[in-house]
Amino acid sequence: MAKIIALAAYFYQAAVAFGLLIAVAHLLSPADYAAYSLFISISQFAAIFCFEWVRFACSRFYPGQAPGSEAAERTALTAEFAACSVICLVAAVASTLFAVPAQIAVLGGLVAVFQGGSDLHLTMLRFRQEFRAFSRLQGSRATILAVGTLAGASIMPNFSSAVAGLLTGYIAYGALAMLLTRNSLREAAGIELPLVRKHFVYGSVAAGASVIGLLAPLGLKSILTAALGAGGAAGALLALDLLQRPFVLIVSALQAIQYPDLVATYDREGATPAFRQQLGAYYSLLTGFTLMTAAGIFALLQPIGHFVIAQGLRDGFLSAAPFVTGLSVCRALTLNMLPTPSHLRHRLLSIFLLAAVDCALLNLGALAGGSLASFSDASLMAGGMVGALMAMMVGVKVLMALPFNFVWQPVVLSAAGLAVPVLATAGFDYSLWISVCAGIAGGAAFCLLGLYSYFTKMFRRQTAS
Repeated sequence: MAKIIALAAYFYQAAVAFGLLIAVAHLLSPADYAAYSLFISISQFAAIFCFEWVRFACSRFYPGQAPGSEAAERTALTAEFAACSVICLVAAVASTLFAVPAQIAVLGGLVAVFQGGSDLHLTMLRFRQEFRAFSRLQGSRATILAVGTLAGASIMPNFSSAVAGLLTGYIAYGALAMLLTRNSLREAAGIELPLVRKHFVYGSVAAGASVIGLLAPLGLKSILTAALGAGGAAGALLALDLLQRPFVLIVSALQAIQYPDLVATYDREGATPAFRQQLGAYYSLLTGFTLMTAAGIFALLQPIGHFVIAQGLRDGFLSAAPFVTGLSVCRALTLNMLPTPSHLRHRLLSIFLLAAVDCALLNLGALAGGSLASFSDASLMAGGMVGALMAMMVGVKVLMALPFNFVWQPVVLSAAGLAVPVLATAGFDYSLWISVCAGIAGGAAFCLLGLYSYFTKMFRRQTAS
């Protein structure tokens, strides 16, 4: 039950993030929204660059395999975060030497620190199996940040005010998190340098791959802005901001409840037949739910575009959204599922190279697509989708490094659930809303069958064991 509540917290966060972006896009002008979108991407990049290696080390080694090792692991992680916070803020101040406005530099540095700290804190709670506290704080963070951002954008509808509201939300959430977990996560051991070295070796390579993974959409946003201008690119930027988030959060939710057990089984038993079954079920869940997410997004694109997206952003959003959905599917699998064998076996080079291939092919594909069709938003995104698909095909070789027993039936049903709304777009010229209804109904039917297939197979496996 606790894991189900944790999964629900991820879905709630996804819904709040989705609504927040739509509301901010309505409150800000297209140029201000483009600046806000780039600021969020840059601050996320800074948080990953500075803190993601600590979070990866936490997810692989905390709370520790030996009895009594949790306190030492926690002390090392806390010291690592504190050191990285200082580096992040110093770098933010130093960026003012390169013509970055001081206000933006300081806000960006503080947002990055609060984001990195809250992510690490929630990861520690999750790996301690404190799912109740994790779920409560996960949902609270999404709500508080949304309220703060919207309050700032409402008081003064410009980029700076929206960012200031976001930072205020982070400060309020930090106070709440300290209050609710004041009796846990206490350091009770001295720092051990061998632990820090172990964390840094694994975490830095894994985080380096995440940094490159975030550089890919950041590069794509830069290409869009350079080719179309800030105002002309705003609709496509909104599509990128909106449609990538559900995939990231769905995959994160599934990993949150499945990956810790997978790591423990592999470390304890190795690649046994039982592990191959568990690994195949994990891959099936990630693939199936990613396809279901794409099916839901694709079925609802036209209603969202016509009734939710602001008038000035609508055309660019609808032109880019189908291709953004496709590249988001590819990248969700490439960056999260395909390198799993390398994470388990500590094959650090392949983790890094796969992320680099994804980044390069995504942006080169966008440039190639734009050059073939006069750099329109649709052609840029179509080229990016082709590049992401090529990177996914490369990543399949990494996936095959460990044998697994894949569960096919629910994935096939999920793929059919995606195919129906995609094919329904052929009827838009005849009747838009009949096609939309057919896509929603058909996609929902196949996705529900896929969910039922997952339920029955998991239930049978649990009863058999």
